[in-house]
Order: sequence, then structure tokens, then C-alpha cells
Amino acid sequence: MDRMPAVSLVAMPGRRARTLELATEIEQRGFIGIFGPSFGDLMSLCVSLSHVTERIPFGSSILPIYQRPAADLAQTASYIAEVSEGRFHLGLGVSHGDVKKPLADTRAYVEGIREAIGDKPMPKVVLATLRTKMLQLALEIADGAVWANAALSHMTTSLSIVDRDDFFVGNMVPTVIDDDRDAARAVHRKTLSGYVRLPNYRNYWKEAGYTEEMAAIEAALAAGDRDAVGAAMHDRWLDDVTLSGSAAQVREGIDAWFDAGVSTPIVVPSSTSGGQLKALEELFAACA
Repeated sequence: MDRMPAVSLVAMPGRRARTLELATEIEQRGFIGIFGPSFGDLMSLCVSLSHVTERIPFGSSILPIYQRPAADLAQTASYIAEVSEGRFHLGLGVSHGDVKKPLADTRAYVEGIREAIGDKPMPKVVLATLRTKMLQLALEIADGAVWANAALSHMTTSLSIVDRDDFFVGNMVPTVIDDDRDAARAVHRKTLSGYVRLPNYRNYWKEAGYTEEMAAIEAALAAGDRDAVGAAMHDRWLDDVTLSGSAAQVREGIDAWFDAGVSTPIVVPSSTSGGQLKALEELFAACA
């Protein structure tokens, strides 16, 4: 495969040693990054990645800023940045709660990180982003931005304000490899069922052109009709924010994300027939 994506990796209890073995394999196979979602002890995973890998960039995608004081997190982040020789990306975000001042809180947190680290090794700071104001903040105070479940059709518009060649652009893309595309989509509907309940994500998808789909979902949520929520997650929208289908279709989809300006598509692998290990096995085969 000419353009390899990054991979999302989770260190589940009981499988942490195996996860580190997978990380070395991900590096050996030529993937361009390893980024972990917020659940689990993500910073411990990043410490381990700094030791078991040699070249591949890695990081958090994302760490919620309200869970740990900036001055405390800064010490660990600086340690990882130093021992990894600059490969560590510190992805930060406000998470999914009802946040009153996400921009001001994020700015203050990043300032706290930088102040606490001072002249010690600094990680690359990446902000979780959906809409324009947070992207503008990332361009001002950070080294990059990362989306999750972004709409491919809207990405060129989102990135039209990015004017920095050194700016990291990532997107976490739910991915299921299965020749039965309807079965793959069913996995995505389950994965995204929690996200469509979040107003910030629905507002982003409305901005991306899915006003009717989001209105139908909001009506179903108001009625407490779980089946109607799933039915409103139409294939057109689903195929714009996820990757599914045969290995060839998924490879084409990854290329499309690169072409849209995402320098680091982050594949979040799931499977119709198993967990993370099975999904990674299918991804390795598709990208060989």
C-alpha cells in the first residue's frame, strides 16, 4: 500500500503485553502512527510505546483536560517527549460533557502545560477539533488538530483555513473490513450510536450537510425510540464518516482521506467477527 495510515490502539487489561507486541508490529509494517483513545491508562501506554518502538510517531487522541491537572500531566508528557526523542503527540480535548467554556478552558490548559514544562522537552500539542473555532485555536496555540468521525465530504472546507505546512492533521476513522458491507455498517451504527446522542457532534454533522439525518435522529432521541435512531443513521452519512467494505474499498477510502488533506488518517479498527485483535489482523492483511 503506497500511503499507510496510522492505527488506533487500546491496551485492555489482561492484554497489555500483547498490545505492546502489536505496537512493534504496527511499526514494522510501515504504518505512520499509533494513537490511543481516552479510555484506559493512555499515558502509561504512551510511556511503554516510547520504549518498545523506535521510529513511529505516537500519542493520545485524546486526553480529556478536566481529568488531570495540567501541571501534573506536563511532567509525564515531557518525560515521554524526551525518551521518545520528539515522537510523542499530546492530544487534548474537552471530551463530550456539557462544557461551558471549551475554548477558554482549552487555552488555559495548554498554557498550563507549556508553563509547567518550561525549557524541558515539549511534546507536540494537538487539539481535538470538530468545528472552526476550535481549529482556529489549534492553529494559534498548538501543533495540530485531530478530528473523530469527521465527514470526508466536509474536510476540504474545514481545512481551508489551515495555512501552516508543519500543522498535524489527523482524523480517527471507524473502520470495518468485510466484503459484506451491510454487516460492516451494522458495526459502525453500534459504534456511532453514542456519538449521535451528543449535541456537539450533531451540530458538526449538520454543518457538514446532514441536517435531515440529524433532525431525524433528534426526533428519535426525543421519542426514546432506539430503533428509529439506528434507522436514521443512513448509509450516505455513514459511508462519509466511516470506512467499510472489502480490503480494496477500505484502501481506496484511506487514500481519499489523504487526498482530502488529512496527513494522518487514524484507522480505528473493528470487526464483524471479533475484537481488537481480529480487527488488527484484518487491517494488517488489507494493508500488506
